[in-house]
Amino acid sequence: MICVRSWFAVALFGACAFVPVAQSQPAKKAVPKLEPVAETKLLMEGMADPNARALGKLFAAKPKDAEAWAFARGQALLLAETGNLLMMRPPKTKDGQDPWLMHAADLRESATKLARAAAAKDYVQARTALAGVANACNRCHQSFRVGVRVDPFADDR
Repeated sequence: MICVRSWFAVALFGACAFVPVAQSQPAKKAVPKLEPVAETKLLMEGMADPNARALGKLFAAKPKDAEAWAFARGQALLLAETGNLLMMRPPKTKDGQDPWLMHAADLRESATKLARAAAAKDYVQARTALAGVANACNRCHQSFRVGVRVDPFADDR
């Protein structure tokens, strides 16, 4: 009988070991949301303008090596991502939101074309696409009355 009781106690204890113990679960975090952090002016002065200027200098003559082309592609992609970041911060006024989003998407698209031209090492297409990026910027600036004109090929840069 002692053997049966011992076996029963061991079996009961073993079964209890598999019963989940109520533990406090950590609270689920809310799904992260897109929210702008930097001011639009900082994006322009810190990302868009320096990359556009550098690309203008780089494409003053045809890049000679693969490293320069890869660098140009990276700068163009940063300009395209700037377009994405701009889409996160449309104006508060309802009538300005749609044009803002269209201009930001235009920047993203024109900079993506530039990145593709740089990846293909197509100098003529890259210069044309860089002019398209500048035009996208200038159309937005004109729409929102920003007193800055983008010209990546200007001599004073």
